[in-house]
Amino acid sequence: MWPEQGWALLHLLLVASFTQADESVCLQRGDPELPQLSMEGDIMLGGIFSFHSSWKNRQNTYMHKPLPLQCISLNFREFQFAQAMLFAIEEINNSTDLLPGITLGYKMYDSCGSIAVGVRVALALTNGNEAVFAPSETPCTRPAQVQAIMGETSSSPCMAISTVIGPFHIPMISHFATCACLSDKVKYPSFLRTIPSDYYQSRALAQLVKHFGWTWVGAVRTNDDYGNNGMATFIEAAEQLGICLEYSVALFRTDPLEKLQKIINIIKTSTSKVIVAFLSHMDMDVLIHQLSYHNMTGYQWVGSESWIFDSQIAVMDKHHILDGAIGLSIPELFTEFWETLFSCTFKQKKILDYNQKACTGDEDLNEVHNSFTDMSLMPIFNNVYKGVYAVAHALHNILDCNRTCNNKILQHIKQIKFKTKEGDEVYFNENGDPAAKYEIINWQPTQTGIVDFVTVGLYDASLPADRQLNLENITLIWAQNSLQVPLSVCSENCPPGTRKVLQKGKPVCCYDCIRCAEGEFSNVTDSITCERCPSEFWSNEKRDACVKKETEFLSYEEIMGCLLTAASLFGTCMTCLVACIFFRYRKTPIVRANNAELSFLLLFSLTLCFLCSLTFIGQPSEWSCMLRHTAFGITFVLCISCVLGKTIVVLMAFRATLPGSNVMKWFGPVQQRLSVVGFTLIQVLICILWLTISPPFPFKNFKDFKDKIIIECALGSAIGFWAVLGYIGLLALLCFVLAFLARKLPDNFNEAKFITFSMLIFCAVWITFIPAYVSSPGKFSVAVEIFAILASSFGLLICIFIPKCYIILLKPEKNTKKNMMGKGYSNAMYLIIL
Repeated sequence: MWPEQGWALLHLLLVASFTQADESVCLQRGDPELPQLSMEGDIMLGGIFSFHSSWKNRQNTYMHKPLPLQCISLNFREFQFAQAMLFAIEEINNSTDLLPGITLGYKMYDSCGSIAVGVRVALALTNGNEAVFAPSETPCTRPAQVQAIMGETSSSPCMAISTVIGPFHIPMISHFATCACLSDKVKYPSFLRTIPSDYYQSRALAQLVKHFGWTWVGAVRTNDDYGNNGMATFIEAAEQLGICLEYSVALFRTDPLEKLQKIINIIKTSTSKVIVAFLSHMDMDVLIHQLSYHNMTGYQWVGSESWIFDSQIAVMDKHHILDGAIGLSIPELFTEFWETLFSCTFKQKKILDYNQKACTGDEDLNEVHNSFTDMSLMPIFNNVYKGVYAVAHALHNILDCNRTCNNKILQHIKQIKFKTKEGDEVYFNENGDPAAKYEIINWQPTQTGIVDFVTVGLYDASLPADRQLNLENITLIWAQNSLQVPLSVCSENCPPGTRKVLQKGKPVCCYDCIRCAEGEFSNVTDSITCERCPSEFWSNEKRDACVKKETEFLSYEEIMGCLLTAASLFGTCMTCLVACIFFRYRKTPIVRANNAELSFLLLFSLTLCFLCSLTFIGQPSEWSCMLRHTAFGITFVLCISCVLGKTIVVLMAFRATLPGSNVMKWFGPVQQRLSVVGFTLIQVLICILWLTISPPFPFKNFKDFKDKIIIECALGSAIGFWAVLGYIGLLALLCFVLAFLARKLPDNFNEAKFITFSMLIFCAVWITFIPAYVSSPGKFSVAVEIFAILASSFGLLICIFIPKCYIILLKPEKNTKKNMMGKGYSNAMYLIIL
């Protein structure tokens, strides 16, 4: 036990001794990071800029500690951003309204374009660089060395740095990191920016593409967080607007030449003429060289804010590949910067030009042309400027605040709202993003070969969706200096009268235009469906509108109606003529021998039959529909009843001549009249029941003809209609049978043969009428019915009365009592017939 206790005591003593030694001083692990630019002040701000854009790769042997990165490729853009920060700090320090009596200092680091270096210098800004320092009350901890960090320029470094410093609640304000992913306050709680998120830019680009009618586009993006996230948002917005991507390729400036060549081949073989480029300016530098090498002109470029207003890209475009490009840029408001920032009397270090000669202070900066004096990135300088002022206003609010308020600068920065001297309003939303406003820039080459960045419109995401995109009335220049908006669609617009049908296996923008079917129409371009015309309308020849259907009925104006009318009137006149002849020769034997009373009644009924056919001609109405069928049914029954009476009289007359026969007393003139009236009343009763229960009515028939409306008379009750026809057929059949039985009686005064022949015609007409009526469409069914009426009426008239008229008019010598009696017949028989 004792040895174990001894060892434990010794261990505690050693720990205590080391703890006491550590409490004296704190030692920094690793090499210190020294700022490239610094100035002491009451409150310190940090800055991280990529003064160099690349570094030399070194082969690590793992035998000794790796050496620091050797940075190369001086990046003058980042120097400009740093100078914008210095300008803002100097302006604030000279102000009597903002942070009076307090001096802002700064420490600026070069991240060398490396994410790892960016994280390391961010920790240096947080912890300080002293190798040895005395500890505070809490061992080896103390407040952050800077109150806020300005930078970085790209999205990927900002994501890494913000992840590291986020838990310490140190604000990081970027001027050019646009990835929408940085709006996630769970992952990046202390990140803010003065440039709009790509969430809005991507949607603005989609609306811009849609505005010019480009539905078939290609896409090129930077293969990093900026390009991948921005393009993903663009694709999502584009799909909602009906825009399709033929291809979407990614590149990075360090990609091998083979991959760049593959991208060039994809662009060459594509059919789309519009390319949306979500590229950083460094990746666009690489791509423009390859495009120029292959002389790939004629494409319409749509650019993101990273390169669209970069004059260095325009200078490198010696083959005018990007002429006519259009895209979004940050509004330019920072006008004072140019006159003040680059003065060689500025209180910072003198700046070297390309020839490494120091400024003397007498230079005219308007005559100096290099990338450092390039002001095409003025909107980004303004973003740096606004970021510094946002920190200053937050610090000012904290200093004016009482002891009870929150003294965390991050919370105050999120709540600030102020206007710059140019009137630009600065504030951050709940995601740390500013208001999304863009200028729409068009590359318009001048006669000198220099590209002019012309502002042709504005985009304001704070406005309603239908007013966010606003293009000014300015002439735009397109690819190859064309004034005509280029066309980039997978399929041409489907004109009115057609509908879109998607092509199998292709995006929704690729389709065929199919003509609308009969009775359907589409009156808009690119319709996906054809609408059915209303029941009384029909599509026109182009299928782009509905026209009122032609109404059709058997009218007096058309040829068929005129012919049937003429036939009806001719039959009426002919019947009247026969009646006149019979009346004129009513006392002659042939008229008297054929039952004159029934003959005149038959002629009257035939006249009505001819006239009732006229009720079938003309537009049907409620009264005409009821009249035409009932008049037809009653007049024909009256007619057949008369013929039946004449047939019975002939048949009974010969029966009466037999010895002991007394049959004629039961079929005298009174009985003949009663039989006609009785047969007719039965038909009248059938018609009354039909009209009472379900009468015929005018009806618009849409089924028989697609492009016509047949106005016809619906039967109402089909039973009533067929009962009327059936009763007529029954009487006709009875009359035919009786006439057939009397056909062999003596010829001189026997008209049974003529009645038989007329009934044969009558039955044949109406038997053929039924299938013809059922199968005939529209007005032709009415014409068939009229024809049947006229044919049967003419059959009765001609077969029964024309032979008698022939004898009366042309053979009067046969119209005698002796001739009517014939050989072998008694005078009593003749008297019975009379």
